[in-house]
Amino acid sequence: MNILVTGANGQLGNEMRIISKDTTDSYVFTDVVEVEGAETTILDITDAKAIREIVKEKGIRCIVNCAAYTNVDKAESDEALCRKLNAEAPKLLAEAMKEVDGLLVQISTDYVFGGDPYNTPCREEQKGTPTGVYGKTKLEGEKNIEAVGCDYVIIRTAWLYSEFGKNFVKTMLNLTATKPKLNVVFDQAGTPTYAYDLAMVIKNILADYEKECPKDGYSKNGIYHFSNEGVCSWFDFTKKIAELAGNTECDIQPCHSDEFPSPVKRPAYSVLDKTKIKQTFGVKVPYWTDSLKVCMGNMQVIK
Repeated sequence: MNILVTGANGQLGNEMRIISKDTTDSYVFTDVVEVEGAETTILDITDAKAIREIVKEKGIRCIVNCAAYTNVDKAESDEALCRKLNAEAPKLLAEAMKEVDGLLVQISTDYVFGGDPYNTPCREEQKGTPTGVYGKTKLEGEKNIEAVGCDYVIIRTAWLYSEFGKNFVKTMLNLTATKPKLNVVFDQAGTPTYAYDLAMVIKNILADYEKECPKDGYSKNGIYHFSNEGVCSWFDFTKKIAELAGNTECDIQPCHSDEFPSPVKRPAYSVLDKTKIKQTFGVKVPYWTDSLKVCMGNMQVIK
C-alpha cells in the first residue's frame, strides 16, 4: 500500500519512519517543516486541496495522522488554531480517504476524559468529559471523522515519550541529573506509552487493513485505546527514570497538582483499558517499565 504519515518529524512520526523500513509498503512522510537528515514532503493538513492533490499524486490508500496541537496549557489561549489542527484537519483527512475508499488512522488522547471522577481504566464507549481546550478539540476531531464515514481507526493514547523530540523522559533525565531536589506530581495516574510500541500497533493495523481489503467498509472501524500496561503517577515515572539513569543524588519528592498552577485541569486518572485493541488485533502490550528500559537503552543513558 501507499501510506501517508503526517507529523512525521514528531515523536510518533519518527517511530513510524523506523517501522516503515521493515515493510514492503511505500510511505510518504509529511510535515510542515523539513528536518535535516529526514526526507520530508511539506504538507499543510488544514489545506483540503493540498491533501487531495498529494493523495491523488501518490496513490495514497491510508493516512496515519500523527500531527496535532499538543501544548495543553497554551491551547487555552490559542483555541482557534488548536481546533483547526485537532478538529478540522482530521475531518479533511477523513474526507480525502473517503473519496478513495481508504483508511484514516487518527491518534487521539486520554485527555478526552477527566471531567468525571473514576478509578477504573477508561473504556472506549465511556463518555468523553474533557476539561480543557486540547481534550475538547481532540474529541471533536474524533466525532468529525465518524461523521464523514470513511474507514477509520482512532487510537487514544497517553503519556507518550520516545528517543525523539521533547518529552517527559528527556526532561526528567536532565532535571534529576542537575537538581538536588525535585517535586513531582503524585495525584495524577496514568500509563506511559513508548511511541515505538504504538507505531508497531499501527503497523499491525495497516497490515490487517491491507489483508482484509474491504470493499464495503472496514470491519474493524472504531475507537481503540493503547498505552503500555500498568499504572503509575508522574512521581513513580520520574523515580523509575532516575533509577535507570543512575541519577541517585536528586531527592525526588511527591507533591499535589495544585502546587503547580495550570490554566487547565488535567485528568486525575486516565488509565486506558486496552482489552478491545488486544482482542481485535491480537496485540501484545509491553509493561511500561520494560518499554522505558528499551527506550532509555536506545538513548544510551542507562547506567
